Amino acid sequence: MTSTELALRHALLDERAHHDRCRAALAAMVDGAQEQVVVGEDVSASGADAEVLGYQLRSQAKELRELPAGPLFFGRLDFGEEGEHGGQSYRVGRLRITEHPAAPPLVVDWRAPVSRAFYQASARDPQGVAVRRRFGWAPGSRGDSADLTGLEDEHLDRGESRVSDIVAREIERPRVGPMRDIAATIQPEQDELVRGDLALSVCVQGAPGTGKTAVGLHRAAYLLYTHPQRIRRGGLLILGPNRTFLSYISEVLPALGETGVRQSTLRDEIARHPITGADDRRAEVVKHDVRMAQVLRRALYARVSTGTGTGAEAGGGAGAGTGAGTGTGSGRGNSLVLAEGSYRWRVSAGELERIVAGVRAEEPPYAVGRERVRTRVVRCIRDQAERRSGVRSNAWVQKVSRSRPVGTYVDAVWPRVRPEEVVAELLIDPGALAATADGLLDAEEQKALLWAKPPRSWKSARWSAADLVLLDEVAGLIEHPQGYGHLVVDEAQDLSPMECRAIARRAAFGSLTVLGDLAQGTTPWAARSWETVLRHLGKPDAVVVPLTTGFRVPGAVLALANRLLERVDVEVPPARSLRGDGELRFREAVAGDLMAAVVGAVRDALGREGSVGVVAADGDAARAREALVAAGIEAGGADELGARVTVVPASVVKGLEYDHVVAVEPAAIVEAEERGLQRLYVVVTRAVAGLEVVHGRPLPF
Repeated sequence: MTSTELALRHALLDERAHHDRCRAALAAMVDGAQEQVVVGEDVSASGADAEVLGYQLRSQAKELRELPAGPLFFGRLDFGEEGEHGGQSYRVGRLRITEHPAAPPLVVDWRAPVSRAFYQASARDPQGVAVRRRFGWAPGSRGDSADLTGLEDEHLDRGESRVSDIVAREIERPRVGPMRDIAATIQPEQDELVRGDLALSVCVQGAPGTGKTAVGLHRAAYLLYTHPQRIRRGGLLILGPNRTFLSYISEVLPALGETGVRQSTLRDEIARHPITGADDRRAEVVKHDVRMAQVLRRALYARVSTGTGTGAEAGGGAGAGTGAGTGTGSGRGNSLVLAEGSYRWRVSAGELERIVAGVRAEEPPYAVGRERVRTRVVRCIRDQAERRSGVRSNAWVQKVSRSRPVGTYVDAVWPRVRPEEVVAELLIDPGALAATADGLLDAEEQKALLWAKPPRSWKSARWSAADLVLLDEVAGLIEHPQGYGHLVVDEAQDLSPMECRAIARRAAFGSLTVLGDLAQGTTPWAARSWETVLRHLGKPDAVVVPLTTGFRVPGAVLALANRLLERVDVEVPPARSLRGDGELRFREAVAGDLMAAVVGAVRDALGREGSVGVVAADGDAARAREALVAAGIEAGGADELGARVTVVPASVVKGLEYDHVVAVEPAAIVEAEERGLQRLYVVVTRAVAGLEVVHGRPLPF
């Protein structure tokens, strides 16, 4: 054994011993957190204080107990003698570990300020780091110290710079099961995005395999660590394109020590009703068009009148213990009269009209406007009463506000309304739609919107997915939804303008991390520029940052994808791969037997390590799975993430990744939808190690 090998062996033994020490300290932290819960339950305090304390302690204990098993650190920083951390060494991991709160940490959290140097330091800018060490762990390790199999040092103080073999192996490790975190392999340009300021909204235009989804999730974890109170007060929401995708990413945040983060789809967030109806493509496109926002606003506020001709005059006791009784009208049909004992308070028609017009001009949410009208009418009555007989109590004001004349007037000029009533009226009544959409939608677009079989009322309506977007728009006009402190929006290139508006309402006072790739836009309304998307999201000043260097997709596969990119009507920079490995193969069906060729391709892929994704046009996916099962190959569906072989319809493969992809009949994938070339671009870029294209027809490349 050489002296170098001997030194490496001793270093490994020392690091394994340190890992054992960390494991014991973590176990003590878990036990200590649970003990704090027990002690905290006995703390004498007000009920509210005790409840808050108990919740915080239980949450902390729960997070520690639920940490997934795995290595406790993946890197180490040895600082030189100069600077803030002179002479110090820190292991970097997914969680801060210490033997005592006041003692130096055994492991620092990857999100801590000192850890930034692990990702950003270089030979050109060492940031005080003398040596950066990376640790190699056995694949699938659950954190046994014996699984620490290697280490790799960069002596930045000597100007040494190298491409990390450990990082390369981790990136290229076979993909089986849910998505993994990338805390050990974050690249400098990714780290800049992850650590961006909470107040800033950012848009990541990420080419395939550049880690944009991982960046978004790690940014969420970083913000939760850096701004725990602000984020938890406002909430943090992860929005994915579908539930299959959410299942795939579900373990990333827990692995980083963050549990309880809401991960959802936009459809689930706006689901006021189950989806029981369906639209044809024409109706769907019109409903997602941004012009519908103005149509709906007109339809809602058409219910508001200035008060003329409302017949709002009525008597009725205001109460307040003054002997108020019921009254009759004054004979002035447009004024409001309130009888209180021997007094009659009158608000003139002109004043009522000015109140309603003034509130309309302020453009508050509909429900807020309704209450402003009520408040200002009551103020007029109070002013009259106080001029006559002195200051009135709050109780008197409340009784006037709840009185029948005031309520009748407000209901007449600014009536209560449900979103369902507004939307259903437009989709049922051609006359109402024509009056509201005049100058916004042409006759054919209006015709497309109308329900073919109108229900009797909104209560029996069968709502489609696009209808839910319209309902959410009206609900947002009536009353602003509760917003979030930060939202991470993935696959944002596929959002329609109306869907963007739904997200914008939930981010009105928070910030956004927008993730996507314009080249992967596949919906009929998919964006061709981020400027348009960000404007609809209410964040026109968000910075757009391109990620073009791929770490996941092999170079040969990206070269094929870039040939497709030349034919796609978006302007995005082509991706490049840091990897020269990987395979690209083509297999033509013999005698037109496409499924036999698919079976052969899958058998070949099973001879290699890793997962196999069979991706076909939606109409061919079931056939492909049946052929594989008939050939004795166990094949799971799109939602079976643990299966070795998975058959996935092309429409839901976005965001997923497999070691080996078998792309079935590209021509059929392209023909299946309007933006079929973009869909095929998505399909071929799901491969991590190899891509085999199976076809019986000419290729569209």
